[in-house]
Amino acid sequence: MTQTGKRTKLVHHGARRSQYAEVAEAIYLTQGFVYPSAEAAEARFLEAGADEFIYARYGNPTVAAFEDRIAALEGTEDAFATASGMAAVSGALTSLLRAGDHVVSSRALFGSCLYVLEEVLSRYGVAVSFVDGTDLAQWRAAIRPDTKVVFLETVSNPTLEVIDLKSVTDLAHAAGALVVVDNVFATPVFSRAASLGADVIVYSATKHIDGQGRCLGGVVCGTRDFIRGTLEPYMKHTGGALSPFNAWVMLNGLTTLDLRVRAQAASAQAIAEALQGDARLARVIYPGLPGHPQHKLAQAQMDGFGTVLALDLAAGKEAAFRFLNALKVIVISNNLGDARSIATHPATTTHQRLPDDQKIALGITPGLIRLSVGLEDAADLVADIRAALDMI
Repeated sequence: MTQTGKRTKLVHHGARRSQYAEVAEAIYLTQGFVYPSAEAAEARFLEAGADEFIYARYGNPTVAAFEDRIAALEGTEDAFATASGMAAVSGALTSLLRAGDHVVSSRALFGSCLYVLEEVLSRYGVAVSFVDGTDLAQWRAAIRPDTKVVFLETVSNPTLEVIDLKSVTDLAHAAGALVVVDNVFATPVFSRAASLGADVIVYSATKHIDGQGRCLGGVVCGTRDFIRGTLEPYMKHTGGALSPFNAWVMLNGLTTLDLRVRAQAASAQAIAEALQGDARLARVIYPGLPGHPQHKLAQAQMDGFGTVLALDLAAGKEAAFRFLNALKVIVISNNLGDARSIATHPATTTHQRLPDDQKIALGITPGLIRLSVGLEDAADLVADIRAALDMI
């Protein structure tokens, strides 16, 4: 049967059944593999076949099933699973770059992504230029003939800026640069990154793919030449591979991904609409609101508006803390994409180490709350938020 629909792919694609013909995916919890002869071992190390394995750091049947499934969903030729989302980001960038190369990146990034660009790559001689991701003129001015990589979050963390991916990829490709995107907020369900020209697409599988706060994981999607020729050698020698157990958890997460993400996004839309105009909020930020600066762009390049919104409390940090401490249903944590709704204060947690002027430039105000919407009833979440607002 041809597997064309997203939900069908998420349930069936890439399954590897053993001789026992199990229904659920097996966990191949092994670090190594046995060869029938010394000659077979030599041949496999020379060139492993499509479904042959050497060592779990290089590949594993459970991990390979996860890689096949996410690549089919994303619409790329191949994928490589990593130990975490940041292993995916750093692996994708570092495997492509060397001293003397130039990177252009959007400025609005997760704190760890900024660290990789500003601290890690720069110490090894890679030049990095930052731009306002929503300003195409800045991209045009910053991309040079020697630019090797362009990097961006398709929807930024935590202020939900949406970048014109097609226009940026056109500018990058005209200069011969590859486009690497962190696509977590767009999710594999709503993503059109591959069709819009992104060369390398990165996810933290810890977020929506697991979806229940259990395991760390990441994945890099791209062409087979990049994944197996550039990324895999780097990852297998530096050790950032995904464990078979975590891959099995992620495989099970994928089966319900489409259902979960669509339900979460519907609730996020309902919450954003319910809170619009509340005098205690300076801003309600969600791409699904017509007042969002990139609302029409989000409509054009995504199949949904995502599961995360941001609330900017007009009274600042003290009010934000009182609000957080008054929540009863929504929990305080720093993950996102979970079945549980999670509230985060970026200025003092995920983006704490940014200088104050950079926080303000990025819109990370003292009153900003990032809200990852879970699977609870939307009415209960709205009631919880309004009750907490009453406490400030």
